[in-house]
Amino acid sequence: MKVAQKESVVWDQIQMRSPSTNALVSGSPTRPVPKLMVWLILFASLTYVVYTLKLLTAPSHAACDDHLFSSSAVSNQQHISLPSISNTTLPTPSIQNQTVGVSHRDILEETRKDPTEIHHIVFGIAASSRLWQKRKEYIKIWYQPNQMRGVVWLDNRVKYTAEDREALPPVRISSDTSNFPYTNRKGHRSAIRISRIVSETLHLKQDNVRWFVMGDDDTVFITENLVRILNKYDHNQFYYIGSLSESHLQNIFFSYGMAYGGGGFAISYPLAKALSRMQDRCIQRYPGLYGSDDRMQACMAELGVPLTKELGFHQYDVYGNLFGLLAAHPVTPLVSLHHLDVVEPIFPNVTRVEALQRLMLPAKLDSAGLMQQSICYDGAKGWTVSVSWGFAIQVFRGVFSPREMEMPSRTFLNWYRRADYTAYAFNTRPVSRNPCQKPFVFYISNVKMDSELNQTVSEYVRHRVPHPPCKWKMADPAELDKVVVFKKPDPYLWDRSPRRNCCRVMESNKKGTMMVDVGICRQNELSEV
Repeated sequence: MKVAQKESVVWDQIQMRSPSTNALVSGSPTRPVPKLMVWLILFASLTYVVYTLKLLTAPSHAACDDHLFSSSAVSNQQHISLPSISNTTLPTPSIQNQTVGVSHRDILEETRKDPTEIHHIVFGIAASSRLWQKRKEYIKIWYQPNQMRGVVWLDNRVKYTAEDREALPPVRISSDTSNFPYTNRKGHRSAIRISRIVSETLHLKQDNVRWFVMGDDDTVFITENLVRILNKYDHNQFYYIGSLSESHLQNIFFSYGMAYGGGGFAISYPLAKALSRMQDRCIQRYPGLYGSDDRMQACMAELGVPLTKELGFHQYDVYGNLFGLLAAHPVTPLVSLHHLDVVEPIFPNVTRVEALQRLMLPAKLDSAGLMQQSICYDGAKGWTVSVSWGFAIQVFRGVFSPREMEMPSRTFLNWYRRADYTAYAFNTRPVSRNPCQKPFVFYISNVKMDSELNQTVSEYVRHRVPHPPCKWKMADPAELDKVVVFKKPDPYLWDRSPRRNCCRVMESNKKGTMMVDVGICRQNELSEV
């Protein structure tokens, strides 16, 4: 009992002396640990107070002793390190055909001082000896031997008359490509020959060349608009310029990054030189590709040059009537037309060649405005008027919004001969949703220049086809026989930001004749009723 009481007293004494609230395991007679902890805490607290007072009383510019984070220290470091860099010779990569440190504005200014002209362009035309006698007529429509340079590349010799020499580019036979592999079962190995045309044209070593333009023997170029497009770009840089197919499926099967050769494409001179150095090796790597276009794009991919898209190059992978596409041409210069043997003549009741010759008449007077759409309204009669200058005019009963009118009407079939509106890479609309809304079409028949007023006067005659009966109680466009359009030539149209021209229906004293004025939109003018 006494032993228990003694142990209890000792335990209570130990707890009273302990600085901790926890019970100690053993009551050691010496207690160095609690004293040491107290001194450490006091020392740390005192140090903290002294350091804080020092910071508060020190000047603001000396608040931080770490000079690496001060602006003066950084500038001093830069000042010290510059001499060491200047005394060291660093390897510089060779930059080929690149304009370093030149702004886009400087390039445009240089282009204005020395613009690209038609003589700076060399055409490479892919042709077939089997179709030569027929398709050479397409080349004669647009090619001007006294002003242009080009070469027709054929697979075999053809009959080349004295008349041909006066109207066509010189003819050459392509190099033998039988040593290149070709394994595509659905294609033809002539694709290899055609893909090398740009390189073979380059090897002719013609002087003062800025651009090589590729096309087929059934491609028609509007050359003035081609020059306008190429003047947007620096010919000293690498440029691969063209457009896609109208067929969504074609673009999926081949590439959305490929210029379709039939619609034509342009390659700058430095890029053509780079291509010629590697193209034969490149072609060896792609024996399974189908055509010449995708081989060209494959080599461009190896060179790292993307397609620069210009919507005025037209492949026209469609069948049937091009009217819907041409009457709602995008707001860009018309550069080319292709597959002219596949589609119907662009004007009715004439041959394909005659139709294209007619199109060249307005092109000579105002190439910048050719095919450009304008939309206006005859509010008194409740009509919608769509002008595709130099081509055709449509007059509709009722009011159609510009948003709908700028969509091509489906007058054509897709490349697989199906009426499938989902098969195109752009929006389309039906020809008419109501029998009363079938358009009355007027095709260009004559155009001339009024030198006194400095404006073109073009006449469009109604294409007389049966129209379904209409019970709408409104003015009937069938009363019209002709539309006369007045338009000032505008060669600088594409130097401004893209915008449709405006048209205005004018009062006419002539029975059966509509008068329309087309030109730059006036202040606050828009297409509305």
